[in-house]
Amino acid sequence: MLVGRRAEQAALERLLARAQGGDSGVVVVRGEAGIGKSALVQHMRETAVAMGFAVQDAAGVEAEAEFAFAGLHQLCAPFLARAVELPEPQQAALGVAFGLREGAAPDRFLVGLAVLSLLAEDGPLLCVVDDAQWLDQASAQVLAFVARRVGAERVVMVFVLRDPGATDVEAFSGLPELRLAGLGASDAQTLLATAVRAPLDDVVRDRIVAEARGNPLALLELPRGAPAVQFAGGFELPDVVSVPRRIENGFQRRANSLPADARMLLVVAAAEPTGDAALLWRAAAELGIAREAAAPAEAAGLLEFDFRVRFRHPLVRSAVYRAATPTDRRRAHGALAAVTDQQVDPDRRAWHRAQAVVGTDEDAAAELERSAGRARARGGLAAAAAFLKRAAELTPRPAVRAERALEAAHAKHEAGAPEALELLTVAAAGPLDAVAQARLQLLNARIAFHGARGGEGPRMLLDAAKTLAPLDPALSRETYLDALDAAIVTGDRGPGGVRAVADAARAAPAPPESPRPVDLLLDGLVTTFTQGYAAGVPGLRRALDAFNRHERDDHAVNDGDDRRWLWLAGRTAMSVFDDQMVHALAARHVRLAREAGALATLPAALLVQSVMLVLSGDFSRAAEQTAIAAATRTVPVLHGQLILAAWRGRSDETTEVHATMVRDAVGRGGRTEDFLAQYAMAVLHNGLGDYPAALAAATRAFESDELTHSNLAHSELIEAACRSGRPEHATAALDQLSSRALASGTPWGLGLAARSRALVSTGPAAEEYYREAIEQLRNCRVATQLARTHLVYGEWLRRQGRRQGARQQLRTAHQMLSDMGAEAFAARAARELRATGEHPRSRSAQPSDALTAQELTIARLVATGATSREVGAQLFLSPRTIEAHLRSIFRKLSITSRRQLRDLRLP
Repeated sequence: MLVGRRAEQAALERLLARAQGGDSGVVVVRGEAGIGKSALVQHMRETAVAMGFAVQDAAGVEAEAEFAFAGLHQLCAPFLARAVELPEPQQAALGVAFGLREGAAPDRFLVGLAVLSLLAEDGPLLCVVDDAQWLDQASAQVLAFVARRVGAERVVMVFVLRDPGATDVEAFSGLPELRLAGLGASDAQTLLATAVRAPLDDVVRDRIVAEARGNPLALLELPRGAPAVQFAGGFELPDVVSVPRRIENGFQRRANSLPADARMLLVVAAAEPTGDAALLWRAAAELGIAREAAAPAEAAGLLEFDFRVRFRHPLVRSAVYRAATPTDRRRAHGALAAVTDQQVDPDRRAWHRAQAVVGTDEDAAAELERSAGRARARGGLAAAAAFLKRAAELTPRPAVRAERALEAAHAKHEAGAPEALELLTVAAAGPLDAVAQARLQLLNARIAFHGARGGEGPRMLLDAAKTLAPLDPALSRETYLDALDAAIVTGDRGPGGVRAVADAARAAPAPPESPRPVDLLLDGLVTTFTQGYAAGVPGLRRALDAFNRHERDDHAVNDGDDRRWLWLAGRTAMSVFDDQMVHALAARHVRLAREAGALATLPAALLVQSVMLVLSGDFSRAAEQTAIAAATRTVPVLHGQLILAAWRGRSDETTEVHATMVRDAVGRGGRTEDFLAQYAMAVLHNGLGDYPAALAAATRAFESDELTHSNLAHSELIEAACRSGRPEHATAALDQLSSRALASGTPWGLGLAARSRALVSTGPAAEEYYREAIEQLRNCRVATQLARTHLVYGEWLRRQGRRQGARQQLRTAHQMLSDMGAEAFAARAARELRATGEHPRSRSAQPSDALTAQELTIARLVATGATSREVGAQLFLSPRTIEAHLRSIFRKLSITSRRQLRDLRLP
């Protein structure tokens, strides 16, 4: 019976109605155990069926959380027959993820796209994922990604999460939430009346309601566990035990009252997460338990037996498993291992076998190690880490145990799990050989840096690099580059700063006879930071050319290494003002990250690409890249949002994202996040014409090695200082920008330097610099800076009393800035135009103005001749969603075909 949830029911029914009308819906239903999530979602299921929806269920299970893609497989199993209709790359990704075929670790984004395609095939569809807090990490990431890209499908996705969660459920953060609170007193009394048929004294009733704290399951279950005599005279007083724990204790008491065989059957069912009834009965037979043992458990309302085995409530499963003795748990797992087919499901068999072991067992540990290898091959880093951790615990020989603990720590760190340090402690107990000790030292340094982003990270990485030098020269060189990158990112200019790290990196082992791109990048950066920018540019260009050649080299085999370093390579291309190279390397980084399914890497790749798209004036594509990155829910998403919002001149949005970034940066000690936020604020304030605020922010940004390395801060600081009447504050930035531009020799660098010199100059020299800046910037892709150069030149001309020339420059600036969507800078140009006596023309309306950023991106791709399937693969949307967007695009543009779309001139 659903009592007191009318508003929540209505909200869920609205989602169903929207989906029935051709839209999609996503909601995360949250609340403590027993608060009524299951009852509410069951009502939604029944409503959906009555409305003609198909319903597909999946559930996270605590014991299943170590199996990569297990939860996703549950959800998709009924649809797999039509997977053969998917494009081959999606078929392969899905097949490898679910262990149905061999292959390299699947691209998780391809897995997500395949799932989108499967779910979108029929509609309307309701997908319910219960106990999502216990999903395996791979499934949680993919399902959350799908939820954020489900688009115009007739699909409703509901994730049910218990608070507090048993595992990290950050993947679902940011999705629409429906949080359930306790029932009010009147509804609680109504529900209690359904559980206790006998008349209740008012005092007793009020005590029960008070003790249940509005928790519906408590209202139903607490009276069942109370002696009948208490209903006559009172009820036990509330204590410190939480309501869910009290409910769980009630289930434990009910289970403990059953016959021994029934209790053991419950333990086996709790240990077997798939609910496979046939498997359960085979395990029961292995233990000598007859089928009749199920009757008492069913009669007690704890378990239901059919084709699948279902517990009455998730708390029953956890209550039974936790109440079982260690011996009974081992017996249950041992029986399940004995009846699980090693050929069909070797990993689950290995896991059950490992849980049945007392002490150590090398055979069981080795089997888990093989399972870890299979999990890693499927892209299940978290599963591999769990298998390796348990394998280390079961290993009898100390040296082998230390090696496995070290491998588990590496896997935990890659998976983003916090237990890596604990495993390093086990590994450090050894014995480890010299190479393993060095790898332990390196991982410890990486964890320290990524955890705190503090000054200790570069120093620890340097120590690891020195240790590795005689043992593994190639890894030593990479670690020196790690240390240098860490120093750039932390922005610490003290003893652990970039110059000190670069000096230390001069001791790196010599590169091989055929240096890799990463070797050239290390040498180029060391030269740059020890001998000066001009000395370093030739080496940096050689490194960037090597990375770019590697893209075209059919024999390039180590894309994983390239993917790792393309983040630094792209920023280095910005440091030498090579806009073409930044675009090329960023595009390659995005492609490789997507192909590898590197959820941790893709947002950083998209960040560099989106920054260059913003600087190129392509705000709509940058917005779409940011939206794709947002589906991964990682920190760099905020960076992209902030920079785009600042260049668009959206003050409220920029300020809000900036506040979030600064707050998060303080929590992590992330100085670069703060510096990047200050750069964005400088752009915003320069656009708004608030030059003192821009100067304060740009001065802060210029303190960052990261922002000066990538050349983002200089021009903002120079313009703000000059417009604030404090040109002396621009001297250092101008000197550095001018020398770098001369050394790089690129139109981007030379154009920015010329504009900056114009700002601090007067008379004919200033005009010559402005004209030079425009001529140079016309020859590169950085359209925003060209537009801003027309703007500042026009402002200068107006102040010289040359209205006609000023109008020409300001019109050009206003048109360019308006077209790209740089609203604050465009408004600044409009104000200047009005000051010349000319009313700025409103931007000519274009048919494409009615399109959203995503629709414009889709329209552009379709205009190139790409199919809906190809566009969907590019944007991680299903073909059906692309078709729905196309219908909207055609309607807005008053066209009826793709051919007409190709004939339009889209911005």
